[in-house]
Amino acid sequence: MARSADSAGTSLWAATAEEPAPDAPALQGEAEADVAVIGGGVTGLSAALNLAEAGARVVVLEAREIGFGGSGRNGGQVIPGLKLDPSEMRAKWGEARGRTLAGAVGAAADKVFARIEKHAIRCAPLRNGWIQAAHAPPALARVLRRAAEWQQHGAPVTTFDAAAIAGRLGTSEYVGGWRDGRAGTIQPLSYTRGLARAALAAGALLHANSRARLLRRDGAAWRIETDAGVLRTPCVIVATNAYTDRLVPGLAETLLTVQSILIATAPLPEAMAARILAGGECVSETRRLAFYFRRLADNRLVFGGRGAAGEEERESLFRALHGILARLYPDAARLPITHRWSGQVALTLDGLPRVHEPAPGLFIGLGYNGRGLAMGTLMGEWLAARIHAGLEAPLPRTDLAPIPWHALRKPAIALGIGWAWTRDRMGLAG
Repeated sequence: MARSADSAGTSLWAATAEEPAPDAPALQGEAEADVAVIGGGVTGLSAALNLAEAGARVVVLEAREIGFGGSGRNGGQVIPGLKLDPSEMRAKWGEARGRTLAGAVGAAADKVFARIEKHAIRCAPLRNGWIQAAHAPPALARVLRRAAEWQQHGAPVTTFDAAAIAGRLGTSEYVGGWRDGRAGTIQPLSYTRGLARAALAAGALLHANSRARLLRRDGAAWRIETDAGVLRTPCVIVATNAYTDRLVPGLAETLLTVQSILIATAPLPEAMAARILAGGECVSETRRLAFYFRRLADNRLVFGGRGAAGEEERESLFRALHGILARLYPDAARLPITHRWSGQVALTLDGLPRVHEPAPGLFIGLGYNGRGLAMGTLMGEWLAARIHAGLEAPLPRTDLAPIPWHALRKPAIALGIGWAWTRDRMGLAG
């Protein structure tokens, strides 16, 4: 059986990245920093870039290569917002804070594309929007309400009935949906490497192959030990998301991790490409086990969906993903699959990200539930602003709360997937 980690170097993104891997030698000996960032993905690099631009001495420690994790292996969809609609945010956190949070997460994609433009990141940015396609009438009612709410917040929104979405997507599988014009697509590994390049240019230091083995208080500072070095710092950002280990006791137990698996076809013939995803949007479904897909500039189709829990990939799930491609686009499914890969996604029980400060000088942001490109970029800015300006994030902080049944997560996730399939067959909204 193949391992998810092995696909980091064989993904389509690894084969096509325009941004080169950054200069990031392993940490050797002793070093000091104003801020240490553990994790060289989107969140950590976004924070490091902001802090370095503010004049801080920043050191980033990455266990493998920059962009090794989900940041470099996702579907490349830049989607603003949270799983909650604006009204749900106001109901949960109050009118003022809920409205502020909705405004902040609604602008998350703006942050991504602004960074790309400012730093000339070569990551094939395309801002043609995101379509959420409804698989059944109850799901359509939910997404139309969502569209109306975001439209009230000023978002450029379009809604579709069955005929309109069929014309837009080139498949009759959906009963309608909505388009969020704030969203777009990028080459995610190139984006992550571009953030690293910008952070280096701003003065940050990056160390790949430097797993943090120990994190402990050392007087008024923190001591971080790697295999070959020691870093001392008053402030630590932990930005490990789905690759969180036991470094911070209890943190890994707050998350459920599952693979997101992806396949890419050979380029579609021009006539076929002209009728599939004609508007250039990226798409995801309303099913709880939602599939997501997009067409690249070279006319490849990239399809993604839920994979296995754990590190081992499951061949049956890749076959099922190809089966969905065949159901939606039978002609395209006959083309060769040129690349397949996977990465880990961090899920929280309520579908919301987390901001933690479990000890003085220790800052944590993670749990993006599949929206890591936009939210990870924004979270990095929030954590940086918390450190250099003392600003609280719009998303309220929470205490570490390990999931009581975390030790049983693999069978529990399997049961959850079964329940989600049942809901999806019933046509319930995701």
